[in-house]
Amino acid sequence: MLLVSRPVPVLSLCRVAPLVAALTICLALVHADPAAASARAAPGTTDGLFPHTLGDPIVTGADLGPALPSIAPSTAPTADAGPVAFEADQAEYDDQTEILTAKGAVFLRRQDQSVRADTVTWNRKTGKILAIGNVRMVDKDGNQLFTNQVELTDQFDVGAMQNMLLALREGGRLAADSGQRDAEGRVVLSHAAYTGCAVVNAKGCDVKPSWRIDARRVLYDPNRKLMRFYGARLILFGIKLPALPATVTIASDGRAVGGLLIPNIRTSSANGIEFSDTYYQRFGNNKDIAATAYIYTKVAPMGEVQFRGLNSSGAYQIAAFGTSSARIPVNGSPANGEGGNAQTEFRGYFNANGQFQLSPHWDINFSGRIATDRTFLYRYQIANDDVLRSTVKVEHIDPASYFSIAGWAFQTLRTSERQGLVPIALPEIDYRHRIADPLLGGVMQLQVNSLAITRSAGQDTQRAFASARWDLHRVTPLGQVVTFTALVRGDAYHSSNNDLTTETIYQGLPGWQTRGSATAAVDVTWPFVGAAFGGTQVVTPHVQLVATPPTANLSIPNQDSRAVELEDDNLFALNRFPGYDRIEDGTRITYGLDYQLERPGLRATANVGQSYRLTNNANYLPAGTGLANRLSDYVGRFELRYRDFLTFTERFRVDHTSFAVHRNEVDATVGSERTYFELGYLRLNRQTAFSLEDLQDSNELRAAGRVAIGPYWSVFGSGVFDLSQNNLPQNQSSSAFQPLRTRFGVSYKSDCLELDFTYRRDYITIGDAVQGSSFMLHLSLKHLGLR
Repeated sequence: MLLVSRPVPVLSLCRVAPLVAALTICLALVHADPAAASARAAPGTTDGLFPHTLGDPIVTGADLGPALPSIAPSTAPTADAGPVAFEADQAEYDDQTEILTAKGAVFLRRQDQSVRADTVTWNRKTGKILAIGNVRMVDKDGNQLFTNQVELTDQFDVGAMQNMLLALREGGRLAADSGQRDAEGRVVLSHAAYTGCAVVNAKGCDVKPSWRIDARRVLYDPNRKLMRFYGARLILFGIKLPALPATVTIASDGRAVGGLLIPNIRTSSANGIEFSDTYYQRFGNNKDIAATAYIYTKVAPMGEVQFRGLNSSGAYQIAAFGTSSARIPVNGSPANGEGGNAQTEFRGYFNANGQFQLSPHWDINFSGRIATDRTFLYRYQIANDDVLRSTVKVEHIDPASYFSIAGWAFQTLRTSERQGLVPIALPEIDYRHRIADPLLGGVMQLQVNSLAITRSAGQDTQRAFASARWDLHRVTPLGQVVTFTALVRGDAYHSSNNDLTTETIYQGLPGWQTRGSATAAVDVTWPFVGAAFGGTQVVTPHVQLVATPPTANLSIPNQDSRAVELEDDNLFALNRFPGYDRIEDGTRITYGLDYQLERPGLRATANVGQSYRLTNNANYLPAGTGLANRLSDYVGRFELRYRDFLTFTERFRVDHTSFAVHRNEVDATVGSERTYFELGYLRLNRQTAFSLEDLQDSNELRAAGRVAIGPYWSVFGSGVFDLSQNNLPQNQSSSAFQPLRTRFGVSYKSDCLELDFTYRRDYITIGDAVQGSSFMLHLSLKHLGLR
């Protein structure tokens, strides 16, 4: 008999109590969440399934230490097999029976697998290993098994075990009273339970998991890395839900598994009670599909299919909705949702987008959205958009140049707008090239641009222009920053059906029209820096002089320069018009003041400015834009940020004579990530003619907030309110402070569970999208699908 002794540190492990189980849910589950793979628990965590204490940290194959003495396995090793190394306080080997008995902090290792136990008996003839007492085993995938007793082969295949806990590398915990290996190499567990929640907090105190699955039997296939639960129930916040009608399947390596996701339940005035469930399927690691069925009590069912793909050059996704339901025209007068002059027909929505990097300099991106009618998205609460945009763009970008070819199409969902007047822009070509000025040291940019706009029942326009811009930046000995700019540009336009544009200043002259322009500008800023209020302040006067000869603006059709308004963002722009179809001519001087204060954790900025036109020929600038008079309105912005607790931004435009506020825009957020309040207010009081469709007034308030209650619970709410009736659909009216849409709810969010109950109220009826209340229940369990 051979006696071997080696002193090693003694490891301890608290005994894991057996799990009692019965798990439940009133819905079918067969899926490991496709998004959950990104929420992996890092190896080395000590959170378990039930309250317990682990004396040693969980280890992985990389934590096994130096090479150890080894005994070769009794059978011929497989291609990935190797010798089994061991160490212990004491070891006895019987030459006749070929049985090795190791005691005291026994440690076995085979490649990335390891076993720790109080006592290990190894039968060399049969290849069986019996580990007893505080057993901890790490498999080749990094999963860790804790048990009182386990039988192994010398290939480290698990056999029978008692009172076991399986700590998955991806964060889940599986415990059972007992387990046995079957003839096919699978492990059959009896009276088992599983959770994706942590049961030990950051302070090491035991916490009760918010949910777990109890099952009579679990079949664990280590080769396929799948766990199947039979006779399962879900226990949610200690409440046993009805037995699951289907088998629950979870991947032990955290990957997504095809099957049914957790259903959603919602009610609405237009559709009644809604029940939806999704079937998810993966096609390898880079493609998946999700098919969702929506069942309603008031209308016909609806289907949705989403497909996603990823390859070495980019990603894309496609989604489609379809149903057959009664649609009320947007000008109809329904009495009760589906009543009145409703028309039953196919209705649906298609959405696709993606981006691909074809080479280091070339890429392509696209987005397509189309709906069968104007109220489908709003009625089924898919989106609140009033315009659907589809585009495709090919781009080339390098350090000195930019080139793009793009196309745009739009579908209006606005009740008062004709689709035939909505443009299609195809193609839009833009090329820019930047070169250094070898003489004066400035920078020159050359640009060529063309665009074709067509309408089925409106004006058509094609344009092309070429321009050259030169900029030179200099800093004087006194610290002034001076920028000299020169710009020349030539345009050619062709348009037809000009009379179909009702607003005269937008029409332009039909046929071919040309335009040339030249602009010169000098811009001076003079920053003054100093200490103030316990921090550093910067005061910067800003003056700009711009000169452009009179330009034939009204002979050119205006397609992309309609929403003009003086703002703090464009106060010092060479051309205050958006787009290219209008050029601001004449000579003007612009002046303003910028201020900045920075203290630890605090940053405040402000600016204010105005411009004065030396010439008075701006007959193409509508009233209410802030630029119609020689002396412009005052514009400015104030921003305040205090750490991550407070952000406040206000933008304004004030009349230069009456000091009436023509624009007041406020955005504020106060609070932490879990408790916060957001406020948005926009008042546009331009007093512009209604026919100028891109310059409408607005008076809207938006508010949202969330209040945390304890570490996991919170209440939330939001609302959109119209204060002037200008945001209401055509033929709708309301009193002041009329809500347009409100939402309230209660939420629970932890590391493994999300539960939301939301109440929503819509106050506006548009066709068959009737006003009313809706309720939604959302449940998400880590590793069991998110929805």
